[in-house]
Amino acid sequence: MKLDGIKVLDLSSFLPGPHLTMMMADHGADVIRIEPPGGEPTRQIGVREAGSTVYFRNTQRGKRSLMLDLKQKQAVDIFMRLAERADVIVESFRPGVVDRLGVGYDAVKARAPRVVYCSISAYGQDGPSRDRPTHDLGIQAELGLLAANTGADGRPAMPAVPAADATASLMALNGILMALLRRTQTGRGDYIDIAMMDTLLAWMPNVMGPVFGENRMPNPRHERTWGGHAMYNIYETADGRHLVLGGSELKFTRNLLTDLGRPDLVALCQQGPGPVEDPVRDFFRQTFRRKTLAQWMDWFKGRDVCVSPVNDMLEAIHDPHVQHRKMVVTDGRGLKHLGIPIKFRDEPGRIDFAWPELGAHGPAILRDLGYADDEVARLREKGVI
Repeated sequence: MKLDGIKVLDLSSFLPGPHLTMMMADHGADVIRIEPPGGEPTRQIGVREAGSTVYFRNTQRGKRSLMLDLKQKQAVDIFMRLAERADVIVESFRPGVVDRLGVGYDAVKARAPRVVYCSISAYGQDGPSRDRPTHDLGIQAELGLLAANTGADGRPAMPAVPAADATASLMALNGILMALLRRTQTGRGDYIDIAMMDTLLAWMPNVMGPVFGENRMPNPRHERTWGGHAMYNIYETADGRHLVLGGSELKFTRNLLTDLGRPDLVALCQQGPGPVEDPVRDFFRQTFRRKTLAQWMDWFKGRDVCVSPVNDMLEAIHDPHVQHRKMVVTDGRGLKHLGIPIKFRDEPGRIDFAWPELGAHGPAILRDLGYADDEVARLREKGVI
């Protein structure tokens, strides 16, 4: 696999860091999950099944677990010995914490200059908000996305996707792989500072026109991305369900309105987005309420129009295309797992369905470092591992 031979130490928690190191494990990396006493928080979050939370197993599969109390000097010594053998270290403490613990980049670099060290935090390692605590929702709020994500009452609604977590995970993975590639030329590692705020803002070019070009907050009801286009919107059907028109290109507009007997409305869509398209939206609202969702999806078959049913998540995981793409897979015990989204033709990733019990691999990892069995036993007694 693509990352065979790459050794990763994962000090991160919750979603961005563990997700990216799991993707590395799916493609062959040897990931050691360094957990604090009590374990990774997601061991206790959400629905439990087969001795684990679904959240934990879908971010921690294929890793080995070593419990280290990094407040103890002997644990720091163990970590540093592991760092000397590592290619990548990922952490997501608040800025400054790893330095206080003695496992920050400068300390690691002195002993392992080839290591690629990635820190993931809410606001980054510098700046006026550096030390403030927050999670995904706070970042979305501060960047204006919640102000744009309004419900029918015009008020901000809770987002369904942890976009800041997701973008941080992807940007961190990209940065790590870039640094590993560069290391093949220079022989040196690097330090990567990933801020959730930075990564989410960087993913917003398609909605920044009014902000950059007109110095104003976008009006969500008038903007192309958020419902200003009649052909990029959500509509209720006769059975109380919904469908989405998801493509506002003129060819799709012409195809649909012609087939529905209203080609005269195409000209309005050429002027949009915004209030000019209100008659088109009103026509769609009235029209789509005349049939059930299933009837409409059958009507749309063979028509060149971007349309999708608004599925719930249970329907989504049983979608034939999701199944075909192996994005939901079932292990030998009947437990479901999210699949691998990066699909190589040669050396594809492979899922190791096992997830680690807290500290389960500690003795073996320490023996690999040269610790004798009696030393391992003493470290366990002292709560170091």
